[in-house]
Amino acid sequence: MGTRNQHPDQNDTITIVGAGPAGLACAIALARAGRQVVVREWHETVGARFHGDFQGLENWSRETDILQDLEENGITPDFDCLPVQTGTAFDAWANRYEITSRRPLYYLVRRGSGPGTLDTGLLRQAHDLGVEVRFNDRAKNAGDASVLAIGPRVADAIAVGYVFETEMPDGDWICFNNRLAPKGYAYLLVHGGHGTVASCIFSDFKHEAEYLTRTVDFFREQAGLTMRNPRPFGGFANFRLPRTGIQGGRLVVGEQAGFQDALAGFGLRYAFRSGFIAARSLTTKSRYEDMWRREFLPLFRAGTVNRFVFSVLGEHGWRWILKKLSRTDAALGLRRLYQPSPMTRLLFPLARLRYHTQLHDPSCDHRNCTCVWCRCQSQTTTSGKNWTGVWPANV
Repeated sequence: MGTRNQHPDQNDTITIVGAGPAGLACAIALARAGRQVVVREWHETVGARFHGDFQGLENWSRETDILQDLEENGITPDFDCLPVQTGTAFDAWANRYEITSRRPLYYLVRRGSGPGTLDTGLLRQAHDLGVEVRFNDRAKNAGDASVLAIGPRVADAIAVGYVFETEMPDGDWICFNNRLAPKGYAYLLVHGGHGTVASCIFSDFKHEAEYLTRTVDFFREQAGLTMRNPRPFGGFANFRLPRTGIQGGRLVVGEQAGFQDALAGFGLRYAFRSGFIAARSLTTKSRYEDMWRREFLPLFRAGTVNRFVFSVLGEHGWRWILKKLSRTDAALGLRRLYQPSPMTRLLFPLARLRYHTQLHDPSCDHRNCTCVWCRCQSQTTTSGKNWTGVWPANV
């Protein structure tokens, strides 16, 4: 764990490495508590991993609405944020299921460095509170940092897709089909003339272009997808069951700590919550390990079991859950999946043993591989930039 003091004195400046949602949420909470904060970010702006693509800020795993949670911790949701209560899901046989909920299932947000994005909104609020954010500041070692928030370091899943303009009506579509997204899902999100279509892949990274082509063709047929000025994007996510939130005596938050949903990869809520918990630990001198374990571990264990069960049941399992969700309030149905139960406790030891085996992708051997993860690694090493290129897909 290290011997570093995890609780700086009141007058000490607190340094956070990483200006993603977890790092900025922590910085905002600390600044509102009267602490001096410096955030070190090695990119030249916030949201450098993203390209204006839509993401979902999930709202089903807890009883409290996520926007209420943000406001109670000092963040005003003044960035583009659209509540989504209905959507269409498809199983592997292209059967259609209408999903509805009385409360928002999730909030649609945009990521990246442009106006209205989640990232620029958080940066503006941090600046308004006096937080100093240093860009192009690569921390080769942790130095005097109190909080580490640098995001994923390896790829257990990748997303490949396009952001585009369109005349399509607003809508939200998702499909669970291994021909489109092995062990993952394909999705299409459209709002206000802008859209994101992508395949979220958990295996067979090397054939990402084929999966993306199939995804685009599927949504053209099933949802009437039309695209103008499609721009490719790619991203990656890291999944693991965290054992500790401390590294070298420093608090670790967000995806760097492994705070991620193992089933579907919705990690934004964990990013915010872990940033708030770290700030509270630093200001109240409470044990961070106890705090995050108490709040997150039951959800992480349930997510691990969910991933295990659905990997065993495969596409038939997804068809079963989609049928159930389409017949009830979907938010309530999804929340039940994340509640501790006798079945969760029974299956967790086996699910934990198989966890990394399920997510490891043997096709990505880093030898003549052009998947998103290898491209990002190559260009990060040579130029410090994330990949934005051209997919060999017919659009």
